[in-house]
Amino acid sequence: MNSKPPPQPSPRQLTQQSLTLEPDDARQLATLCGHLDSHLRQIEQRLGVSINARGNLLRISGPVVNVAATEQLLIRVYTEVCQGVALSPESLHLHLHEAELGNLIQSSSPDPSIEPNQIIRTKRISVKPRGENQQAYVRTIKEFDITFGIGPAGTGKTYLAVACGVEALLEERVRRIMLVRPAVEAGEKLGFLPGDLSQKIDPYLRPLYDALYEMLGFETVSKYIERNIIEVAPLAFMRGRTLNNAFIILDEAQNTTREQMKMFLTRIGFGSTAVITGDATQIDLPRGSPSGLTHASNILDGVEGLGFTYFGNKDVVRHPLVQRIVEAYDIAENNATPLDKSQ
Repeated sequence: MNSKPPPQPSPRQLTQQSLTLEPDDARQLATLCGHLDSHLRQIEQRLGVSINARGNLLRISGPVVNVAATEQLLIRVYTEVCQGVALSPESLHLHLHEAELGNLIQSSSPDPSIEPNQIIRTKRISVKPRGENQQAYVRTIKEFDITFGIGPAGTGKTYLAVACGVEALLEERVRRIMLVRPAVEAGEKLGFLPGDLSQKIDPYLRPLYDALYEMLGFETVSKYIERNIIEVAPLAFMRGRTLNNAFIILDEAQNTTREQMKMFLTRIGFGSTAVITGDATQIDLPRGSPSGLTHASNILDGVEGLGFTYFGNKDVVRHPLVQRIVEAYDIAENNATPLDKSQ
């Protein structure tokens, strides 16, 4: 007589799991748990579990799928801690974000087309894409000559683009990196800015600089800028140029006009890669001036040789509050009347 297999537990069924972390190192375990167990409390809050720690023995209670995700997360983080990787609330947040995307959303089957995480190696750090969209974005950048990354703030569009550019430069696949951004004021009138061209546009390119400093170091970035290996330029200065063997990043592309976007896209030369990033919900152009990013995404989607990656609220990898803010604004925008939107 054939016996029936035991029923599989429901993903929401409560369970308890014991986890023993090795090696049993009090110092590393204290780093994992955080001051007054702050890291464990952060994990509990985000993954909806309860963690009781005694030495290197942890008891995890909660829904089956959450407990499984927590166990994998703790093993991965503790392995990194034992390897000397610093653990901060920010880095733990990124691990938690990946756990939420990869493990807690198991109601739908995993997408077999998503490849394993692609590590982007730079001089000082290695950058790991988080979640399906970030992995797809990096893969698209490496596959296509022109890539559009479109989505809300905090989804890693610019940071990953800079990382891919630095990796391509260090591997000598390109000869230089070009950072381009439309010099459009974000709502305020800044008035006259003193200094030379670089000093005038530096405030607009600060997020790009910050990423470069983190990946290459301040001295290397300064040296590369002096030698024009890294070049910064406002979008208006791109007219008439042909850019060969370069990695070009156009940031804040939602603030380009249709004419500027067409001009930029036709500057791309042989051996070059261009990444265009922007958030179509944060357009700072004068009222009535259509965004070149929105226009390009409408007419170029499907054109051979171009890649598009669209990010959503679930891809936000900054502080959890940022994700909730983005969602709240989206809800308010969707519920606004035409009169409200025109004001």
